[in-house]
Amino acid sequence: MPSLSPSSTDSTGHNSGVKTSGNTSPPLVLPGRPLPNSLDAEQGLLAACIVDTSGEVIGRCMEQSISSDHFYEQSHQLIFEALLLLYKENLEADEILLSDKLSDLGNLEKIGGRDFIINLTSRIETIAHAPFWLDIIKQKAILRKCIYVAFEIIDDANQLQGNVDDFLSGIEQRVCSLADQSNIRASVPFREPVNHAMEQIQRMLSHEEMDGLLTGYKELDNLTNGFKPGEMIVLAARPSVGKTSFAMNIVENIAFSKKYEEKPKNILVYSLEMSATSLAMRMICGRARVNMNDLRRGFVRKDYAEKLNAISKEFQKASLWVDDTSGLSVNQIRAKARRLKMRNHLHLIVVDYLQLISGDAKALSRENQISDISRGLKAMAKELDVPVIVLSQLNRDSEKERRDPRLSDLRESGAIEQDADVVMLLGKHRKGEDIRESDQNAEEEQQAEDYEPIKLLLAKQRNGPTGNVDLAFRRKYTRFEILQGQPRLN
Repeated sequence: MPSLSPSSTDSTGHNSGVKTSGNTSPPLVLPGRPLPNSLDAEQGLLAACIVDTSGEVIGRCMEQSISSDHFYEQSHQLIFEALLLLYKENLEADEILLSDKLSDLGNLEKIGGRDFIINLTSRIETIAHAPFWLDIIKQKAILRKCIYVAFEIIDDANQLQGNVDDFLSGIEQRVCSLADQSNIRASVPFREPVNHAMEQIQRMLSHEEMDGLLTGYKELDNLTNGFKPGEMIVLAARPSVGKTSFAMNIVENIAFSKKYEEKPKNILVYSLEMSATSLAMRMICGRARVNMNDLRRGFVRKDYAEKLNAISKEFQKASLWVDDTSGLSVNQIRAKARRLKMRNHLHLIVVDYLQLISGDAKALSRENQISDISRGLKAMAKELDVPVIVLSQLNRDSEKERRDPRLSDLRESGAIEQDADVVMLLGKHRKGEDIRESDQNAEEEQQAEDYEPIKLLLAKQRNGPTGNVDLAFRRKYTRFEILQGQPRLN
């Protein structure tokens, strides 16, 4: 059998490990240049699939979601389709069976007959280079799809008669789909996640630290052990209960935590309801303990003005990003977050709030749109490997029935409950309920300012207990504080 030719290279200049053959049809071309391809790598991979009696090579192709479209040469596409059919029929793909399958499909003469298959398999001596050839084919296919998408965008732009914003959203979606196609992960030996799990277990046993991102609310952190990368955390409430305030208090606690002083945490906030300026004013006044209503009326002491200036400088140095673009789609949110993570390693994403995200107009109902959005946000959490806090509205049932909110109150879709790893519900305490006493300072403040008890219900936690935490909402400062005591487990 002939040896591999060291001079055979693909268009990147890498040695393909396959001897050059002249038995190929003219490639499709763009004006002035051919599309990215490596015919040598395609022939090498096909030959490896045929020669490999174990089926490992074709199995690896299927694991990597390789299809006939990944091949540039039409004859190679037809051969790979036949190889896939043989694999699904549990038949070994030798030259004879492959030729018979191509003949049954009416494609044998199209590829050049049996002689072409025999010539193909004679071009390699080993299947050791198969993973290398597979990677080249994937890269070239992605580059070709980029070119196709670019030409589609140019063509659509020349013929555009509709809304430009919708057109731009479509571009984002098509580009994101290209990135998703290149983000296929192969199966890994179970020893790898076991090793990661044991590292976390050792940290827990040695009481070094919680393995998640701490919110700054000790009782909540005791229940959740911190928010973990890849988790989708839903924070839901009725309007005006304070879900935005609570989420921003968590952001503030993480951004200014002494625990993270040496390694600050980068946080991205999508504020679909409030403008970035309004959000910044709320957070500055809340951290400075200044009543924003008094500030609007000009009733603020001089020392408070100095404090506001000092707090604003703290926020300017914080590792916070905010995007207040209204009407974003979930694909746009994912694309923006992905680009930011490429420049700055993200540790937390907050989306305020889910029902304001634009859904796919092709969906049959708003419920289906919300389901797609929920799945997209969960996929973003896993892809970027960061916790994602998603704010959501509750329906009116808990108010009508004068009860605590529950999972079934999540508005418009049960998919939110299904996709979420953690669900936290904010509800007002009702008269006659037993509320734990706060410390003496909090009691004194209660008499001096408006002070509202709020119940945080940890209604779902995929990897931990559920329970309740009593909070104190200081409405003048839009701040939540924990009442003294331990959380109540359900």
